[in-house]
Amino acid sequence: MAENLVNFGILGCAKIAIKLARAINLAPNSILYAIASRSLEKAKQFATQNGLPETIKIYGSYEELLDDPSIEVVYLPLPTSLHVQWAVLAAQKKKHVLLEKPAALDVGDLDKILEACVSNGVQFLDGSMWLHHPRTMKMKELLFDSNLVGQVDFIHSTSTAKVPPEFFENNIRVKQDMDALGVLGDLGWYCVGAVLWAKNYRLPNVVSALPAGVTKNSAGIVLSCTACLNYDQDHKTVAIIHCSFFSYTSMDLSITGTQGSLHLKDFVIPYQEGSAFFDLASPATFMDDQTGWNVKTEKVVVDNETPQEALMVQELARLAQGIKKCGFPPDNRWPEISRKTQIVVDAVKKSIDLDCKPVYL
Repeated sequence: MAENLVNFGILGCAKIAIKLARAINLAPNSILYAIASRSLEKAKQFATQNGLPETIKIYGSYEELLDDPSIEVVYLPLPTSLHVQWAVLAAQKKKHVLLEKPAALDVGDLDKILEACVSNGVQFLDGSMWLHHPRTMKMKELLFDSNLVGQVDFIHSTSTAKVPPEFFENNIRVKQDMDALGVLGDLGWYCVGAVLWAKNYRLPNVVSALPAGVTKNSAGIVLSCTACLNYDQDHKTVAIIHCSFFSYTSMDLSITGTQGSLHLKDFVIPYQEGSAFFDLASPATFMDDQTGWNVKTEKVVVDNETPQEALMVQELARLAQGIKKCGFPPDNRWPEISRKTQIVVDAVKKSIDLDCKPVYL
């Protein structure tokens, strides 16, 4: 049984690594083989505090983990400023790369990572867990049924979190030398990704940040922003995204089309691990006396036995096994999704830096 499991290593002991350690061991085709931190003491402390098995290898440097020939996939929950250095080295060591989002500080940096993965024949995947939930698959199925939603006219996506005061002083997400994209990279990555997903990964024509929606700290890090993404090809679509470290937690996604609409309030992390739902209204009009709707919104429930983060790990392990055992090439779909997301995130950042002037793609 163990021979069929893909060995994962975790490079860094960030808080999110706890969630991924669990996911790796929940996935049916993977196992957590090793963890590493910049000090052996910190790595041991992480393993003890999180009840990891004693059989797990513990390394006191990132290089030691990457030099371990038994490790096939590396998860990197590192500050974005370190992604190029360590993701490229991981690829050069022939490790498949699971990279925490945002994938990079800009598309130029991401291209360096992707080029290293391509030249070394390894799979790349970013940590957008929601894309792997069966609810997402079901929504896509209904979204592209022309009789249900129709042509998409409008998309609204938010990802916000009310953080404590100390966050603005100490967290890496507000540090220029660690995560210079701020909220745009941390939460906005989801919003941009949701818009692209709803448009079948077509890039918008124009991206514009909205002046009233932008807040920065003294170092120029974006703490809150709102942006408009315009599509003019074939069927015009307007998308509004909003991400903030100041607002109450929200993970909303609404998609309105010519025939109906789709809504959910927890698209990034479902309310419950074992089941998720979304609302579908199609077709819908007012009653003759305009006192109500002529149809009720349908609540579509999607059950899942495996958490979305474990499904993400399972997908990467499946791809790694295909490359190793069957000689399959890496799946280009996942790096393409990450790259398009990065392009739009970069455009929003550029618009903010240009005092919210439009950026054309």
